[in-house]
Amino acid sequence: MPDLSKPVAGFGVTFSTMFRKPVTEQYPEQKEPTAPRYHGRHQLNRYADGLEKCIGCELCAWACPADAIFVEGADNTAEERFSPGERYGRVYQINYLRCIGCGLCIEACPTRALTMTNDYELADTSRAGMIYEKDQLLAPMEPTMTPPPHAMAPGSRPENYYRGDIGPDGMTDRDTTNSDEDAAL
Repeated sequence: MPDLSKPVAGFGVTFSTMFRKPVTEQYPEQKEPTAPRYHGRHQLNRYADGLEKCIGCELCAWACPADAIFVEGADNTAEERFSPGERYGRVYQINYLRCIGCGLCIEACPTRALTMTNDYELADTSRAGMIYEKDQLLAPMEPTMTPPPHAMAPGSRPENYYRGDIGPDGMTDRDTTNSDEDAAL
């Protein structure tokens, strides 16, 4: 004779939860904060004077296991400088239909140009809207920043930017006594 207690036990779970109040989130009216290290939308960062941190090296695209990132680098010129290095990311795209949020692109970036924000609202009504372009990924301009292209801070070299020696006013934070150290680099 078959044991009928197992199917009845399953109905017991159903009946015990049937009369409980359901847990409902009031999204999007009430947005719950994410965990501090949540991997959401990507962001291309800027230096304090407004120059872009991306140097167009394409390491993030090479590191992406889902092939979701496309980067096309270009050379900076004296008239148009977008980053402190020799190159900048002229075209930068992330396809969020492919992105798996692993963060390997963040680890591969040598200048910390690419980070992930806590923004989790990545839905759209079209497939084309899920491919974010550079202008959508760039960090917003602060009031103290100058929109690129513009020259590097007076008396600075790319190394000053990479070390974090450029302040919001666009001037180097190092005093003149360290100029001999800079010359040695």
